[in-house]
Amino acid sequence: MNDQTKPAGNGKRKAALVALGGVTVLAAAAWGAYYFSVAQYFEETDDAYVNGNLVQLNAQISGTVTGINADDTQIVRSGDSVVKLDGADTRIELQRSEAALAQAVQQVSTLYVNNSVFKAQIAQRQAELARAEDDLKRRLTADQAGAVSAEDLGHARDAVKERKAALATAEQQLASNRTQTAQQQISEHPNVLAAAARVRADYLAYARANVPAPVTGYVAKRSVQLGQRVAAGSPLMAIVPLDGVWVDANFKESQMKAVHIGQPVALHADLYGKDVTYHGKVIGFSAGTGSAFAVLPAQNATGNWIKVVQRLPVRVALDPKELKDHPLRLGLSMAVEVDTHGRQGSQLLAAVNSTFQTSVFDHYGKEADAEIAGIIARNQVAN
Repeated sequence: MNDQTKPAGNGKRKAALVALGGVTVLAAAAWGAYYFSVAQYFEETDDAYVNGNLVQLNAQISGTVTGINADDTQIVRSGDSVVKLDGADTRIELQRSEAALAQAVQQVSTLYVNNSVFKAQIAQRQAELARAEDDLKRRLTADQAGAVSAEDLGHARDAVKERKAALATAEQQLASNRTQTAQQQISEHPNVLAAAARVRADYLAYARANVPAPVTGYVAKRSVQLGQRVAAGSPLMAIVPLDGVWVDANFKESQMKAVHIGQPVALHADLYGKDVTYHGKVIGFSAGTGSAFAVLPAQNATGNWIKVVQRLPVRVALDPKELKDHPLRLGLSMAVEVDTHGRQGSQLLAAVNSTFQTSVFDHYGKEADAEIAGIIARNQVAN
């Protein structure tokens, strides 16, 4: 019985081994087919994190904090007043410079008016000189007949000399005054420009007592407190605009050969899991690996050295609409998969420079210019 069952058992074992081998070969073939047709065109990493701009809000002038209009976790809009500083000192300086500008305008306006005054004086001196010359001519004619004394003739000649000297003085005064009024407008005079510059500087200092939010975002890291005396440049808080975040994916250097700028990317956040898929694209590469920019970079020129695969940060831009529907926060973990089918893009030269701008401070200069123009208009002397 044992001899009869032994061959049967061996046959089943052989059949099982053959079946297992067949399955293994088929699985290997399937995996090979999948790799060469699909998997080789995708690079994945879960060493990826949400990153974004951390806008530091600093005091532009020194002063005492009298108002705080936002706290951590709260949203602020671009241009909203976030921190208010006491502006009493800057207001006094502004009033002084405004008074100095008004005085400068009045003095310069007088110079322009004096041009007409000196012209009138020249006309008067010319008329006086003409009368003196006519008087001298009459006396010279009478002197030929012996009707004028030598003393009267000498007085007439002296009178002509005096009138010529007075005319020359008036002409020099006009020339000197014209030199000081060579500009076509009072606002272009150097004295007025210097006083206006002081008004502009003091107005900006006064306006900067109100610290606006340069961008729309969420308040983080608020360090300022009411009553605190802050110096110019002191950090007050940070604002994070979450509508413009991106993902920094750290790929192994062995994965980077197939990754190019412009390739599509699928991402999943641990916050939402597989239920939410973000779509983005590769927009740039770091100029060095993470270890190259570390505070304490590795010293590989030591006696004991072990090769460590380096990782290179790749920046991925996200779809704004998807980001609005499912907001992300800085530092969140992401799983990234890059589709490397299209490899026509470069790895460095095709990167597009980003531009960040804010216009919340532009009105300060416009308001200062309007204040200066008003002071000049009110203090000009009618010509």
